[in-house]
Order: sequence, then C-alpha cells, then structure tokens
Amino acid sequence: MQITISGHHIDVTPALKDYVNNRLDKLGRHHDRITSTNVILSVDKLVQKAEASVHVSGKEFFANSEADDLYAAIDMLADKLDRQLIKHKEKQRSHR
Repeated sequence: MQITISGHHIDVTPALKDYVNNRLDKLGRHHDRITSTNVILSVDKLVQKAEASVHVSGKEFFANSEADDLYAAIDMLADKLDRQLIKHKEKQRSHR
C-alpha cells in the first residue's frame, strides 16, 4: 500500500509521517486490495484537520476529521476509514 502524506499550512515532520503510517498500515488487516492512500493534514487557526482518500480496486473511500490535537484527528480518521472498509468488505461477502 502506497501512502502519500502532504501538509497544508503545516510542516509534516518525520514523527507525523511515522504516526500516520503506523495508524493507516492497520487498514490493510481488514482489506487486502488497498492500492494507495492520500492523506492531507492541515491547520486552520485552532482546528487541526486530517483528510484521507483510500483507493481500493473498484472503489474509493473518503474521510475527514477535526480535533484540537492533530494526533487525535489522525486517530479519528483511521477509525472512520476502518469502519468504512469493514462495512464494504461485509457487503461484498453478503452479495456473493
């Protein structure tokens, strides 16, 4: 899985990159056909935002989250994407 991380009004430090990679690598446990993931981290005054789009063969998922802390926003983002991938995989199983 290829993860692209970019920042908007923020410098993406190696610590942030490692944290995002660790959190999003866990998505591969639930879906094995993830091709790429694009993550955008941004800061607007006091609100920290994290957005991500995950490309799966035949489908694309998008999630965003906002929090006072960027690490909390990344955690919420990973949880949202995790729920979407689990739901998608369950739908695939039930239709077959």
